[in-house]
Amino acid sequence: MIGFFNFYKPEAISSFGALAKLRKLTGEKKLGHCGTLDPMATGVLPVAFGRAAKFIEFLPDNTKEYIAAFQLGICTDTLDRTGKVLEKRPVRATEAQVKQALLSFLGESDQLPPMYSAVSRNGVRLYELARQGLEVDRQPRRIRIDQIELLETLPDNTYRIRVCCRKGTYIRSLIADVGEKLGCGAMMTALERTASNGFFARNALTLSDVQAAVENQTLNDCVVPVWQALDCYPKITVSQAQAKRVQNGGSLALNRLPKLPVMGYIRIFAPDGSFLAIGETVDQDVKMKKLYAVSE
Repeated sequence: MIGFFNFYKPEAISSFGALAKLRKLTGEKKLGHCGTLDPMATGVLPVAFGRAAKFIEFLPDNTKEYIAAFQLGICTDTLDRTGKVLEKRPVRATEAQVKQALLSFLGESDQLPPMYSAVSRNGVRLYELARQGLEVDRQPRRIRIDQIELLETLPDNTYRIRVCCRKGTYIRSLIADVGEKLGCGAMMTALERTASNGFFARNALTLSDVQAAVENQTLNDCVVPVWQALDCYPKITVSQAQAKRVQNGGSLALNRLPKLPVMGYIRIFAPDGSFLAIGETVDQDVKMKKLYAVSE
């Protein structure tokens, strides 16, 4: 089985643990996932089967969408409800002030990665250091928030928000920064990723869905082919001779292609419609970035 699978990760298991469960259910050994989710988080976790894993880096990753909840007045070491409470502060912020604080993070800004994160420092994950009670200097990262809105005001100074952001944004850190701006601190209480890498929560499959598909022998119908998952890139069809050259890793001259591709990544197909590779236009050539299958 080769392709991408839109999996809905449940709460209380890690992304690695989710893959272990999928391996057991499907019998597939070679699996990879896109964009780690914390154990507390739920939602879209795109999974690659077989050699589709080679193409994870080419999946569209510009925008991710999250639905999150947070509570003002409480600060924890993990920045969410799973951590140790470090401080409780009085809350005087109004709903209007919360909205204003949220909107102030629209656009680009620098964000400090949390200690409890998978970011590496000298080859060691930050969360491993945090579990040892250590806190080290981190470099701020440039992030971008495209949309942010208040969805609901709940009891106990709790709010639900929707965030559309670019890759590398930590919602826990965003919420903690909102709390600091309001002067009372905040911790994340829930997180659902509703969109990632071109996949959406509305049609993601749960563990029980996967089990049912395996039992009904319909799992293949749930796997998105690599060429389809990458349909954000334009498509060109080459001649049989050019297809052979592509399969051997050779580049193609732009002036010998029947359709001039746009600059950037392109999907390359053989005359019979089979997917061959992802290429990239460089100067006057299309150079191969990743082959789908190498000729025998």
